[in-house]
Amino acid sequence: MALQISATNPEHPALLLDLPWELPLEEWPEHHLVPLPRGISRHVVRYARAGTEVVAVKELAERPALREYELLRGLDRMNIPAVDPLAVVTGRTDADGGPLESVLITRHLGGSMPYRSMFETTMRPATMHRLMDALAVLLVRLHLAGFAWGDCSLSNTLFRRDAGAYAAYLVDAETGEVHPQLSPGQREYDLDLARVNISGELLDLEASGALHPSVDPIEFGAEICRRYTGLWQELTRTSVYPAGEHHYIDRRIRRLNDLGFDVAEMQIAHSSNGDTVTFVPKVVDAGHHQRQLLRLTGLDTEENQARRLLNDLESWMATQDDHAPGDPLAARPEVLAHRWVRDVFRPTVRAVPPDLRGSMDPAELYHELLEHRWYLSERSQHDIDLDTVVKDYVTNILLRARDTVSPPAVPAGGDTQAGGDTQAGGTTATGEGA
Repeated sequence: MALQISATNPEHPALLLDLPWELPLEEWPEHHLVPLPRGISRHVVRYARAGTEVVAVKELAERPALREYELLRGLDRMNIPAVDPLAVVTGRTDADGGPLESVLITRHLGGSMPYRSMFETTMRPATMHRLMDALAVLLVRLHLAGFAWGDCSLSNTLFRRDAGAYAAYLVDAETGEVHPQLSPGQREYDLDLARVNISGELLDLEASGALHPSVDPIEFGAEICRRYTGLWQELTRTSVYPAGEHHYIDRRIRRLNDLGFDVAEMQIAHSSNGDTVTFVPKVVDAGHHQRQLLRLTGLDTEENQARRLLNDLESWMATQDDHAPGDPLAARPEVLAHRWVRDVFRPTVRAVPPDLRGSMDPAELYHELLEHRWYLSERSQHDIDLDTVVKDYVTNILLRARDTVSPPAVPAGGDTQAGGDTQAGGTTATGEGA
């Protein structure tokens, strides 16, 4: 049988022809290989140079190679984070004409490392938990798409920081199955396999002395199940609420934040009964929200401020279906963000008298107003508009706080009595006569 290269791109076969297909993968010369970390595998896997690209080459039988190739292509069409399939090479023979196993070729994910390699390094437990959060997100996304992995492990998952986000990517889809929808039993079985595999690999790392001593392998494997379950429940339950009651959206976002996840995308589907809200979470790194808010609005804020303002911006944009119908640019996030700054953020901040703001910058003031709106909306169980919020905040928070501040106890002439000590702001802090 002649050598055959089935590829997704017509340019790839030309790049791959120079590789030594007549040799078993274990015998490939060093000058073809790239020394990159890889997880444990039941198959022989090597990283190789193919023109200007680095590719992962996995040796396995023809039928599973073709099947995995198609599964990875399907995941790519569903926009699931997984390695990019490039080609399958079949019909390989050695120098004597003897048959060799087929190979599956995927593109190496730049800047990535196998999860197992990450855990072999000196890493703080908090970072490990964020990595596992990203893995829980990947499992949820796979299951939502009807994909049962069947072999989730630290070796079969890649980790990469992508634009400030922690992202997990599927590597090995050989045991995967695609269904229109997974049953609870299928999801639980897949999750239990992940728990056993992850705990097993962590025990292996513990035995070799590579695992942080504070990490309990069994508890860590169980933790991903708890994170997955909480996230699945929040994502899959349908929320229907009266049109315009946006504080319910804030409540959902807060629950996801409490679980440790941030809302990267939010969609509102209008129906005759109300508005259904669904979320796609992303585990993000420090500074991600600052960069995103600065890019969209030009507002330079602290990270927590940026998170809160972005949530409000997302909620507002999801309700803006009145932009110019014939102008596709009017719906671009950058354009909508500019409108939000012009029509919502700035007028709201300016409505608060400058002499009552104290040391609060505009972003912190707007954050405080959003928190006050949340409180008022929860108390009244319906949305409160920002104009009402500002009036209530000024009257019941800022003015009341100003009126309850005691005037400085400093006599004329500026001298304190009975050994009193005046602070920089003029308020007497110590002394019996204060």
